Amino acid sequence: MPNATTNIGQLEKRLGVTWTNLKDARTLAAAKRAELRQSVKGLDTEDTSVVVSGSLARDEFTSGSDIDWTLLIDGSADPGHYDLTEKIRRVVDKVAAKPTGTEGTFNAMVFSHDLIHEIGGQDDTNRNTTRRLLLLLESSPIGREEAYRRVVRNILNRYLLEDRGFWKGSQYRVPRFLQNDFTRYWRTLAVDFAYKLRNRSGKGWAIRNIKLRMSRKLIYVSGLLACYRCHLDIDADAWSEIARSDDGRKAIVEYLGDVFCETPLEITAEVLLRYPHLDKTANDMLGSYDEFLGMPADKDQRDHLESLSEEAADSDELYQKARSLSHTFRDGLLQFFFDSESPLNELTKNYGVF
Repeated sequence: MPNATTNIGQLEKRLGVTWTNLKDARTLAAAKRAELRQSVKGLDTEDTSVVVSGSLARDEFTSGSDIDWTLLIDGSADPGHYDLTEKIRRVVDKVAAKPTGTEGTFNAMVFSHDLIHEIGGQDDTNRNTTRRLLLLLESSPIGREEAYRRVVRNILNRYLLEDRGFWKGSQYRVPRFLQNDFTRYWRTLAVDFAYKLRNRSGKGWAIRNIKLRMSRKLIYVSGLLACYRCHLDIDADAWSEIARSDDGRKAIVEYLGDVFCETPLEITAEVLLRYPHLDKTANDMLGSYDEFLGMPADKDQRDHLESLSEEAADSDELYQKARSLSHTFRDGLLQFFFDSESPLNELTKNYGVF
């Protein structure tokens, strides 16, 4: 039975469906995080948090998933951090099914300074942007949370408190500084796909292509919806009073921090639940996503997609099925975001397009 306390579970109940792959991935992710939490117990401090990202944090974990992690440091630099990072690496390697990517974005120590202070500009590298935005969009602490919570709050302070238009702008209460960075990151992912295809000589092309169309796109979707929820959830009549006070602005930062504690799927499902007239769209979107998750969960299908060449893709039955699922997902997203019976259409035209 679906868990009715989750947004996904409520949608399943309302639609009369069961998304088995979503449920299995969520269950496996919770078990793996619990295993890691026990393994790293006592290694972190009030100034450090062990943080996982990727499918493990998104509740989309399968038996073939890798484990992306960082040692997030919000304190003075200490030579002992290197040894601590190596200890964590050995712990994670024992429970991971496969190694992470070769870009060096994860499986390393990360200091809070660059995440908080280097937003935009030449020093905000792809790696720094990825670490910062995934900390918001798909991360979960698996040990002590003090450092993690501080860093997330301070990142949101940068985005929200320095966004003059958000507090004094138009009729739409959407944090454009933050939303624009989500958009920049999504476009960077798309460009980097081409770079990595060339850099890796096409290895893993098919599985990366499908992930870009599905899970990577969902991350961006959840970022947009999180920003939209500031408009959807906060009454316009109360906004001016909230925006004028330090306590009111602090409350908005805390509110958005709570939103980002949810997974991308939960953020998306929460907004879909508001609009019953979009139930068919919801079923198309999440039903296709559920089928997609079944592919990396099946070893034979995962291995096939990981080894499939770009030249063979046009005639490959499994890849074409995955591609068809991505089209169903895409079409559902277009119906969702450009739905004229909800505020999403105007929000998307004003923020998602221009």
